Amino acid sequence: MAEPLKNQYGPAIPRRIAAMIAQVHPAFPEAAFLRDALAGYEALELMPRGRHIAAALHKHLPQDVPTALDILLASLDASCEDIRGSMASFLFMPHTVFLATHALGRFTAEFSIRPFIQRDQARTLARLREWTSDPSEHVRRLVSEGTRPRLPWAPRLRALQQDPRPALELLELLKDDPSLYVRRSVANHLNDIGKDHPQLLSSVARRWLKGASAERAWIVRHALRSAIKRGDAGALAVSGFGAKAEVSVRHAAVTPARISAGGAVRIAFELLNRLPRAQRVLVDLRVHYVKAGSQSAPKVFKLKAVELAPRAAMAFGKTLSLADLSTRRHYPGVHQVEALLNGRAVALGEFRLLARQSGRRR
Repeated sequence: MAEPLKNQYGPAIPRRIAAMIAQVHPAFPEAAFLRDALAGYEALELMPRGRHIAAALHKHLPQDVPTALDILLASLDASCEDIRGSMASFLFMPHTVFLATHALGRFTAEFSIRPFIQRDQARTLARLREWTSDPSEHVRRLVSEGTRPRLPWAPRLRALQQDPRPALELLELLKDDPSLYVRRSVANHLNDIGKDHPQLLSSVARRWLKGASAERAWIVRHALRSAIKRGDAGALAVSGFGAKAEVSVRHAAVTPARISAGGAVRIAFELLNRLPRAQRVLVDLRVHYVKAGSQSAPKVFKLKAVELAPRAAMAFGKTLSLADLSTRRHYPGVHQVEALLNGRAVALGEFRLLARQSGRRR
């Protein structure tokens, strides 16, 4: 007799989802979420398990629905590259249930508008332009969200991905929208554009910051987040971190130097301001993870933006788990570790992840 399908959707699923969310939203209460998600889990069939997890997500994510959706989307964007297998798509069943159950009253028709844009872009954008002044925030958000070139869970709008200027004309009309719900979509749209046109993103950000309100400045910061994480020079300059950080890196340590899969590595270092004046420094961490085939791929971890007092020193540190997740599998080899200081890399050291034992010794 074939194994019940629900058995492939066991307790590991909510644990994977919790890890994905915690990676992008450190305040997520993983333990409390798992306690609720796993309560009575074994007795449920496949679809009820998805709904059960969705209910736990609703309980432990922020109650502001757009904020919760942003977190869920970020958890997917950050890390579904290693998800594969026949049950891979089912991993996201609780996400879709959450959206249908809790966001239906607030969600716009951004998926449905896209075929119209693809079929007749000029006429559709002309109508969307009229909707930028609609009394409903949902309709105004549709203008921005529906034209996003890289909207998650939707086919890309290739024409707008290649030339985003027609959509940018709409964003110009929404950049000072009174609704955070709309402004968040504008920021995410700009973030999408920056993945294909980083110079255009920097240019728009610099222009929008002139005489900007606090609300518009937030849009720009949120829109620049991915470009800054990539170390894009233009985005760093707009954010005030374009100059080389005049600091010395001291007491760098990556411990332990050799570690088995499933353990954790501690990265620590200190920055010394070499100047007789204060300076702002954007401090991030980049780890070059060994991938299958001995190649490596970098991943940036955000630390903080700090203001170093004249000649002062400040300590930084982060502990990285090397336990395998659905979102990342760890491979043996030497992993290089760098600090990113205003986007510029400084080597901190390395650690060697040991190969897994194939079996027990007799």
